[in-house]
Amino acid sequence: MKSINVKSVCTNLGKEHGVLLDMDALEEALPSMREQYMSGAPFPHIVLDDFFPPEAEAKAEAEFPPLDEAVWLRYTHVNERKFANTDPRTWGETLKLILADLQSPRFVEFLRALTGIKDLMIDESLEGGGLHQTARGGFLNIHADFTVHPKHRDWSRRVNLLLYLNGEWPEEYGGALELWSKDMKNREKVVAPLGNRVLIFNTDADAFHGHPDPLTSPLTDARRSLALYYFTVEDAPTIRSTEYRARPDDGARGVLIWLDKIVVRVYDRTKRRLHLSDEVGSKILKVADRVMHPRGK
Repeated sequence: MKSINVKSVCTNLGKEHGVLLDMDALEEALPSMREQYMSGAPFPHIVLDDFFPPEAEAKAEAEFPPLDEAVWLRYTHVNERKFANTDPRTWGETLKLILADLQSPRFVEFLRALTGIKDLMIDESLEGGGLHQTARGGFLNIHADFTVHPKHRDWSRRVNLLLYLNGEWPEEYGGALELWSKDMKNREKVVAPLGNRVLIFNTDADAFHGHPDPLTSPLTDARRSLALYYFTVEDAPTIRSTEYRARPDDGARGVLIWLDKIVVRVYDRTKRRLHLSDEVGSKILKVADRVMHPRGK
């Protein structure tokens, strides 16, 4: 099905408190969006273009912290090579406004109606989310996301929202998000990371996705996005770390993908038990990657 084009208006842009999203337009389109979301394959999802006003998205891109700043955590191991920033205090004002919109009570209520998942709630800590940036050679292998918040044993992860902040992104750069079937036999959809495009999807235990081929973009052009995760409180959710999977044609590389998944699983358990920070975690994964994948940088 084709993407829905959502027209938005920009009000109070640049002020400390403002609303960038046209929630009236989103709510008006909700019935057709809900139908598209529920019928999404291989798992419930929707792609929405022109999500924020063009001037707001352009300012957000301009504010995106460059990789040479110390605000970035580095996730470097066999299954991913990317950078993350979960501290909004280091973000520009427009990025902060966008975050506020996407975590506002009215927008969360919209997500509940869209997905049919009651009692969705935000994660102010942005655990695992926030700003993401992948440079030339970076990638994220196919995976299904971790199921429970590392710091809240009863928070079940239910919905992902990805906002791409890349402007025009040539197809030859790579980095399109692949959505795979539950049995990992077929790639069923590809979502290009075009600027001002939003992808919302259920984070089911078998919602496999990723961009596993290394980027071929110039060194000056990184794949940029804002990732937000929404949770529900459950009595005893099943805890599982990120479930990486090899594609049918990955061959011997699949062994490394599996071994690294086990390392990540051990790390995840240790992180939860010892309440490790993301800063410590990124260092541990970097050391593990050097042991398992000596040529990685």
